[in-house]
Amino acid sequence: MSDPVVWNPQPRRPAWGVRTPRRKTLATRAPILRAPPPARVTIPLVSGAGISAQPVVVAGQSVRCGEPVATPTAAGYPCIHASIAGRVTDIGLYPVAGGSGPVPCIVIERSDGETVWDGYPAWPDSSLLPAAEIRRQISAAGIVGLGGALFPTAAKLDSAGQTPLLLLNGAECEAYISCDDMLLRERAERVVAGGRILSAAVGAELCVIAIKTDMPEARRALLDAIDAAADPRMVISTVTAKYPAGGERQLIELVFGREVPAGGRPADIGIICQNVGTAAAVADFFLDGRPLISRVITVTGSSIARPCNIEARIGTSVADLVQLAGGYTGTPERLIMGGPMMGIALADDELPISAATNCVIAATVEELGEASAELPCIRCGLCVEACPAALMPQELLTAVRDENTARLESLGISECIECGACDYSCPSHIPLTAQFRTGKRLLANAQLSRREASIARTRFEARNRRLADENRAQPENPVDADALQTLLARTRRRDPEQSD
Repeated sequence: MSDPVVWNPQPRRPAWGVRTPRRKTLATRAPILRAPPPARVTIPLVSGAGISAQPVVVAGQSVRCGEPVATPTAAGYPCIHASIAGRVTDIGLYPVAGGSGPVPCIVIERSDGETVWDGYPAWPDSSLLPAAEIRRQISAAGIVGLGGALFPTAAKLDSAGQTPLLLLNGAECEAYISCDDMLLRERAERVVAGGRILSAAVGAELCVIAIKTDMPEARRALLDAIDAAADPRMVISTVTAKYPAGGERQLIELVFGREVPAGGRPADIGIICQNVGTAAAVADFFLDGRPLISRVITVTGSSIARPCNIEARIGTSVADLVQLAGGYTGTPERLIMGGPMMGIALADDELPISAATNCVIAATVEELGEASAELPCIRCGLCVEACPAALMPQELLTAVRDENTARLESLGISECIECGACDYSCPSHIPLTAQFRTGKRLLANAQLSRREASIARTRFEARNRRLADENRAQPENPVDADALQTLLARTRRRDPEQSD
């Protein structure tokens, strides 16, 4: 990398963003609860890139905990592992928490014991492995981005250039969510170990662990872990608690002062960003031979008896998590997966969690408040001030309602991260983020139509050139008078009465 390494240990407070109620201490009063294996898991086979893994087991087969049950269909994509020991009862389409529809899943029912698959050796000194082999092992371990996107970790590492910078994102900025905070408090040494392994996988000269100013316990634990590791590449950056400072692009801007280009990726500017939970999962695999079969999830809200953070097996139902947190104190008004700003409502608590599930909120009527009626836009500009992507939300709103896809494209709607900061700041209660999702679909459909039209035109022009070439290649043929007379004679001989 030609540019000098410049990073900020305590970045400025940005002008963009909003300050929301935190509500995090609800679930940070108790240590992380390690959930026992559930009676049944439904494990999704789809990564964040939308690519499904191919099952390597069949219904009725017995599997051990940690055993591969599906292999990737594309290079760099992760394997899927059984999160409990038991018997495969079905392979089919099931709805999952956070999914837009049914996805391919493997259903496993637990056996009496917890037999562990021992096919992965531990590598306590992963520095002895070549970088390419580290990335291959990460793919075999089934590790994906645990910040919520589920993008395959190995594929992201493969996109790194020479001597990139590594950024571990622990700045969870949404209200209620505290899984990363608690992970850093209790397992900081695993996060640091995972950061060192990820640095070796890409040849990073610096690994910055970003946390928020309202995470003092996590900061102390990290400082102790970094001192114990004695690795000068490992440093901490403490960023503002303002939302959405934990967004990937926003965090890169704050810590490194670099802007990811529109339509580009962090790797384009020499930065690889991973979640701290992902780093801990990498350490679990290389130090213990344990693939990705569980994650820490915040279970919280005023309808939960004992809000807490739970390390749960992937495929566990939301109902099982709620039961571990003491059950409901009453009927929740709404179940939400994720935070209140970017989370989505769940239809019921029978849905299984995936590796993307970082939080489940059981909210009461009082927490949700009354829905406010939408009012006309008053052009106050508060949404512009709040937008972390420097967009013009009020102009985008007009373009969406006019279905002006050219205007949507020129205004950069694709750069909207759907953080909801504009919604939160809007005094007219306009659901801007929902409108922008609609706008993205409009633009995608228009772009697809243009691509299809371009393909059709290219094929039409190729056909015309081919016919022209064939005509030029054929010699001039004089009209065969005898053949023409024969053809006409056949027509004259056709008798209508004989044609029946």
